[in-house]
Amino acid sequence: MPLPPRWVRRLFLAPGVVLLAFLVVTTLPVWALFAAAVSPLVPGRLRPLRLLWIGCVYLVWDAVALLALFLLWVASGFGWRVRAPAFQRAHYVLAGWFLKVLFWQARWALHLSIDVVGTDPDTALPGRPELVLCRHAGPGDSFILIHALVNWFNREPRIVLKDSLQWDPAVDVLLNRLPNRFLAPGPDGRGSVTEQIGHLARGLDDDDAFVIFPEGGNFTPGRRLRAIDRLRGLGLERMARRAERMRHVLAPQPGGLLAALDAAPDAGVIFVAHTGLDRMLTVADVWRELPMDKRIVMRFWSVPPEEVPTGRQERIDWLFDWWARIDEWIAANRDGAA
Repeated sequence: MPLPPRWVRRLFLAPGVVLLAFLVVTTLPVWALFAAAVSPLVPGRLRPLRLLWIGCVYLVWDAVALLALFLLWVASGFGWRVRAPAFQRAHYVLAGWFLKVLFWQARWALHLSIDVVGTDPDTALPGRPELVLCRHAGPGDSFILIHALVNWFNREPRIVLKDSLQWDPAVDVLLNRLPNRFLAPGPDGRGSVTEQIGHLARGLDDDDAFVIFPEGGNFTPGRRLRAIDRLRGLGLERMARRAERMRHVLAPQPGGLLAALDAAPDAGVIFVAHTGLDRMLTVADVWRELPMDKRIVMRFWSVPPEEVPTGRQERIDWLFDWWARIDEWIAANRDGAA
């Protein structure tokens, strides 16, 4: 479904979420009684009640975030100074608060824990910008990574995202006010994908983290095979064979990384892998896993800028080498066992 124009999202989607949150909260006892009644008929520990609670929390979270963003918009002179440094910082602080609330609830309702292993952005290159390259698998990994960068490592992320994420009104409003880029398939009048990524990566300062997912989408077995076929269709047989040997990740698309490295040559590079959500690729998977009782492990590897190759083909091979290493780590650490 095509994304509606921004004015439609602001006038209808955002107020609609606030209204829906009000209606759900005021009728919550009815929904809770129904969920409690059907819980004994469903395998697992209180799955309907847990799903109802998480859904309500996320809906209210979205609505409260929209109201807070509206107040910031008014305080900035009805958007006049929303790009000023003070208001940009206020939006990052707000994002940190709301991510803390979201993961507090995830730990409580879903029995999730998140651990970080390896060299993180705080200790790798303090006082320097970072390019953060993360695998993409399962729902929520983007939220987990941004939560870690904002709340644990005091970084201000610039994120490359799919434009479909703008269907979530709070994500839409917040991230469009900060230096991020939603990418749509096909031309959109703002230049090619690599040009947009390069533009976003320019001017990184010492607490910025430029976040990109080189696979371009969540891992699924079907997407893995299509990525291999795409490489063969481009005549890149050697890369296709390398992609075939990687069983848990998609073949990375190097264009975005190349553009970011050219735009931010002084930045370090952080590679991120994670396990714990690997088997949750669909809504049915999430339902089956409730309560999750998962330990999510995020593994960071740091590469200083002087160790990043300089040639185009060398950088592509280097990216594939790292993705093969991430694939090996995932294979050895499935189910969050570090």
